Amino acid sequence: MSITVVGSIAFDSVKTPFGERERMLGGAATHFALAASFFDEVHVVGPVGEDFGEPELAVLSTRGTDVGDVEHVEGGRTFFWKGEYGWDLNTRETHDTQLNVFEHFKPELSNPSRECDGLFLANIQPGLQLKVLDQCTHPRWVALDSMNLWIDVARDELIEAIRRVDCVVLNDAEVRQLTGKASLLAAAREILSWGPSSVIAKQGEYGASLVTADEFFALPAFPLESVVDPTGAGDSFAGGLIGYVVRHLDDLPSTDVMRRAMAYGTALASFNVEEFGTERVARLTQDEIHERVEYLHAITSFEHIAVELAA
Repeated sequence: MSITVVGSIAFDSVKTPFGERERMLGGAATHFALAASFFDEVHVVGPVGEDFGEPELAVLSTRGTDVGDVEHVEGGRTFFWKGEYGWDLNTRETHDTQLNVFEHFKPELSNPSRECDGLFLANIQPGLQLKVLDQCTHPRWVALDSMNLWIDVARDELIEAIRRVDCVVLNDAEVRQLTGKASLLAAAREILSWGPSSVIAKQGEYGASLVTADEFFALPAFPLESVVDPTGAGDSFAGGLIGYVVRHLDDLPSTDVMRRAMAYGTALASFNVEEFGTERVARLTQDEIHERVEYLHAITSFEHIAVELAA
């Protein structure tokens, strides 16, 4: 099995109450690939500039990730984002965004990337997501992410892309914004009516929810005493979730697969936020992930609780 991710590869400058980093490796495709590489071969598609060197490429290649479709733009500079988090790590202030080579990005996929089993369309313009879908004609499972900007300025194109995927991964505010419905469940069911088989609403420190035609399932975030940097947590979650799903494609449709995938995504996201950028996930082990998934099962299981009602 293989997974292709199309999205941003970036340098991030981040400040939180617990420290700061200048020009650390980041971007949606980067965080996704580091998480998904635990499950399957990952092909990364995205542009970088001349300032993107061998050390950064080595991290991106962790666990055998294929970087053959990372486009090195001569004379260009890599996408850059600078932001700051306050004590409420659910919100952040953007100080600077430089699209650089990402501004004119036109994804062209090689044969290995096109012939993927799973495809993740990270947060890029919906028009570009459609172009990628036109190139990848036979993926068995496709997921899509987006953001409030594209809902505002390219809603029709975004809905067209959503009609062609299996799973939509948005934060809860974006799910409501996209549909105009105040209820998260009603909003998710509206998106399902457009074609996808599942909608996943990310809810930050409160976890994530899965909605399909037949069920609603929610998991809390993994309980952590120390959160250092939430940048990339959503993409790490997507990497764990989609990586697990693609490994178990032969078992779909199965709500059990999707539930377990939610747990693996939650575990990967929890490691991501413990340190800055890619620092923690780059050196993560499978045993550590499995341990957290088991703990999530233990704290969310009702199997050993006896329920008694008054006669």
